[in-house]
Amino acid sequence: MNIPSKLWNAVMVALGILTVFLLIVSFKELKSISYVGVNPSSPNIITVTGTGEAVSTPDIATFSFTVNENAKTVVEAQSLASKKINATLKAIRDGGVADKDIKTTSYNINPSYEYQSGICSTYSCPPSKSILTGYDVSQTTVIKVRDLKKAGELLATIGSQNVKYLSDLTFSVDEPDAVQAQARAEAITKAQDKAKLLAKQLGVSLVKIVSFSEDNGGYYPRPVYGMGGADMMKVQNASVAPEIPVGEQKVTSSVTITYEIN
Repeated sequence: MNIPSKLWNAVMVALGILTVFLLIVSFKELKSISYVGVNPSSPNIITVTGTGEAVSTPDIATFSFTVNENAKTVVEAQSLASKKINATLKAIRDGGVADKDIKTTSYNINPSYEYQSGICSTYSCPPSKSILTGYDVSQTTVIKVRDLKKAGELLATIGSQNVKYLSDLTFSVDEPDAVQAQARAEAITKAQDKAKLLAKQLGVSLVKIVSFSEDNGGYYPRPVYGMGGADMMKVQNASVAPEIPVGEQKVTSSVTITYEIN
């Protein structure tokens, strides 16, 4: 069977076009395989971390004390509490504490009750009842001591004023941000040095920073254990000022830096 030459030529042209089309599709499919799980537009990056520390000596002591008085009436309870708190505050001011470093954090008036059980008889037992016996007045004051040499003397002063409760004696730094900045600067320097060394070992160049994050260890006042904390402690009349070592505090900072490389 003879196929006309025109028809034969048309068939061959169609087969050629189909072959070229199939080759192009196959090439695109093979090329896409190399990008599975990869974003081709993402820049080349390296990520490094660095940790820094800064040690400081606390220069502030903070503590609070509470005056609590009970009387038959509110006026009487307030009068008793006011006399004691005013005398204590005068002694604290005489000890060199400025008014800006004295702060009242709570003042409460609460009724006090006594619960009495009814006397039961053979046939009945009356319910218990509460009887108002008076009122409690309490005032809590926070003191900030900037001259740490006087901290022990002030504690002794509070004891001499018959103040029964002392809590939360802690030491801290007046400017914690400055200490944190020192730790951060050291962390950044270590991270930068690590990035330069890594780039040299990999044979690449650092282009620019594309992200930065910091995780600092925080700066928390250091409690003096055994001198209050979460539980209040009764302060006895003191004639000798206690010795209160200050010690040191450490602040940490950890940074993560991501560089674009080429």
